[in-house]
Amino acid sequence: MSARTPAPASARWTPPTLPALVEPGPQLTPEQARRYSRHAILPGIGIEGQRRLLAAKVLIIGAGGLGSPALLYLSAAGVGTIGVIDDDVVEESNLQRQVVHGVGDVGRPKVESARDAIGRLDPAIEVITHQERLTVQNALDIVSGYDLVLDGADNFATRYLVADACEITGTPCVWGSILRFDGQVSVFWPGRGPVYRDVFPDPPDPALVPSCAEAGVFGVLCAAIGAAMGTEAVKLITGVGRTLVGRLLIYDALDATWHDLAIRPDPAREPVRELVAVGDYCAVPGSAPTDSGPERPLGSELDVAAFDELLAARARGENSVDLVDVREQVEWDLGHIDGARLVPKDEILSGAVELPRDRPLLLHCAAGARSGQVLDHLLAHGYIDVRHLLGGYNAWTAEHASDPTGG
Repeated sequence: MSARTPAPASARWTPPTLPALVEPGPQLTPEQARRYSRHAILPGIGIEGQRRLLAAKVLIIGAGGLGSPALLYLSAAGVGTIGVIDDDVVEESNLQRQVVHGVGDVGRPKVESARDAIGRLDPAIEVITHQERLTVQNALDIVSGYDLVLDGADNFATRYLVADACEITGTPCVWGSILRFDGQVSVFWPGRGPVYRDVFPDPPDPALVPSCAEAGVFGVLCAAIGAAMGTEAVKLITGVGRTLVGRLLIYDALDATWHDLAIRPDPAREPVRELVAVGDYCAVPGSAPTDSGPERPLGSELDVAAFDELLAARARGENSVDLVDVREQVEWDLGHIDGARLVPKDEILSGAVELPRDRPLLLHCAAGARSGQVLDHLLAHGYIDVRHLLGGYNAWTAEHASDPTGG
């Protein structure tokens, strides 16, 4: 998604001068004065700014690629209370970019790993862990307990929920997003500047937006964007510098360029007054058909156990199911299920390859989103006996971690 075209200079909205977000806390102890001396001597931050940081409460959405560097640097900066919300566990594939976790954390809840990492850096920081998914039911209660939110979510359902909860509660939100080699950062502050829905009014069609698992992400890009988010948080808390309120910062890691676009509130947009869930398909890949797709027949979506049963029956000669991997060649080369054949999603959707109609079809991709799209496409074109694997190859390999052949 891209920002709206900036308005002509004569009509351009001008962000207001912003005060420090947090009032100063108690005087620094001798230990704190020593620890934060490099901050305290900075013009614009000083001892008072450090006291503001120590009094601040910041909520980080997601202990992943963006949350990792942000929570480490905010802890090092002396933010007194850090909340972390994430319902996921650490996986081996996370370690390429989610630097707050280590090999020994694989299988642990991410919030626990993040809490321990902060504790090793500064045990005086209060860490509040929310091992749960942000939902319509809990978002307002959680967000309202903090001065500032950093949104490092990796799905649109959560991004819109965070944005709407922040708008309703009046909480400023530092937002970041990454994909492949590109990243974006902005600050959305209700009442003082544009909010997320001013720039991105509606969620995209999930069929058009690849996930990081599908498209890849440049690991060190997380550090650049996460650090930019942390920088904005410190500036907002202390009142120093010019923030990204009213600006969208865009980073191209391959070209090593930063650009910013002027953004402004949309005067025609109706303010958000209540939380409404964005379609679950944005949060759980492949969990629901697109709005334009047909109703999926009962039994067309399989868990790993049912998927394995079909493959075992095929091995015994009891069915002729055609196992089709709809990922890309590079994903196949990194690992695939024995007995599958590779037919990338776009070749099927474009009509370049027509799958057989005389045998049952069993589809899978990386996480279930692309195979779900192919399933809907085939159903719409008259296919009857077609199913796909919920959770995709990722779920299958997790289940068969000790035996990659699934035997």
